[in-house]
Amino acid sequence: MSETIRLSRIQIIFAYVVIALFALFFFYPLFWMVVGSFKVPIDQYTLGFIPWLQFQPTLRNWEGELIIQSSENIRGMMNSTVIGLGAASIATVFGVIAGYALARYEFQKMKNINILTWFLSLRFLPPIAMAIPFYVMMQSIGLIDNVIAVIIMHGSAFTPYAVLVIRDAFKSMPIAMEESAMVDGASVFTILRKIALPIAAPALAAIFLLTFSFSWNEYLIAFVLTSKQAATMPIRLAMTMTAIGIFFSQMSVRQLLAVVPPIVLGILVQKYIVSGLTMGAIKA
Repeated sequence: MSETIRLSRIQIIFAYVVIALFALFFFYPLFWMVVGSFKVPIDQYTLGFIPWLQFQPTLRNWEGELIIQSSENIRGMMNSTVIGLGAASIATVFGVIAGYALARYEFQKMKNINILTWFLSLRFLPPIAMAIPFYVMMQSIGLIDNVIAVIIMHGSAFTPYAVLVIRDAFKSMPIAMEESAMVDGASVFTILRKIALPIAAPALAAIFLLTFSFSWNEYLIAFVLTSKQAATMPIRLAMTMTAIGIFFSQMSVRQLLAVVPPIVLGILVQKYIVSGLTMGAIKA
């Protein structure tokens, strides 16, 4: 009995050690950003982490980003927010339409499995393969450095992922209620709007939030399609890299400005993400 208790205690201690190591691994970059935001440039190249003991903290970096560079940072945050919301809306709407059709109907000319394979193959397509042709297309209609171009590009890039996840969510739902409504004369759109969508709401919320985060963090497409007016926060972060070096102090402040909104949003809606992504895990 004592040996069993001893082993269980060892396992608990081991589990806490592993959790602590993972927490250190994930939180150390955030800690580095917080400390770096209060350092002068010369102190960025030292290993000091304790303020007033290993380095003299300063608010100059925050004053520069929140006062001098405030308009550019606000524009970057607003552009990232508008692009993320627009792209997430496009991916979710088209994901609902295509996912419900693939979950409830069998296509004849092109089998469902072939359509799903095609959507899955799009996830393996490198973004740069779409960025260059899309740049030429947007340039021909005058949408370069415009948030609309990035919204369309992000929405089309994230739609295949939304279709696959939402299709599994609809597939896991019982069809009996929909069949009863159909017998009563309800149309397909009525069934989708009043029965299927309310049940699948957690999955839709999870997809919307995940595609929003994908769009918020995306750099390559935004770099190709924007220059100044439609620049996102990842572009603002890249601007700290210059020909004379990297301004780590400015980068730390901009990183904190960029990561705080997604972290807060993720904490507030994490239960919807977990429940939504596990809807299609039982029945495919």
